[in-house]
Amino acid sequence: MSIQERLLKFVVRANWVLLVLASVISSMTASPGITLGVIAGGLIVTVNFHLLHRTLKKSLTPPHLASQNSVLVKYYIRFLISGVIIFFLIFGGVVDPRGLFIGLSVVVASITLATICEVKKLIFKEAV
Repeated sequence: MSIQERLLKFVVRANWVLLVLASVISSMTASPGITLGVIAGGLIVTVNFHLLHRTLKKSLTPPHLASQNSVLVKYYIRFLISGVIIFFLIFGGVVDPRGLFIGLSVVVASITLATICEVKKLIFKEAV
């Protein structure tokens, strides 16, 4: 398994684990609005990550190579839809923005965690 596949697999799993962990901790320590924000933000960003992966995989595997413009259009459509959803969640008073911010950070946290684990593997591999 290549390093890219291993990182992707780790990030996908870590997204869901961190989302569940943040939701459970939030439900025990914070208000329902913050907990709902964590869950909503985590779902938005995790689903976006999966859709981006699917778009790139379909676009970059032969014989179905797509143009750069079609990939960008799909990206911006997802970005716009996510922005509209976040707008209605915040201004509708459904979620607390602090919880939404934490939820939206799930993918960033999992990518950071994957990077730290991979760098640690490389450092200890060279030390041995």
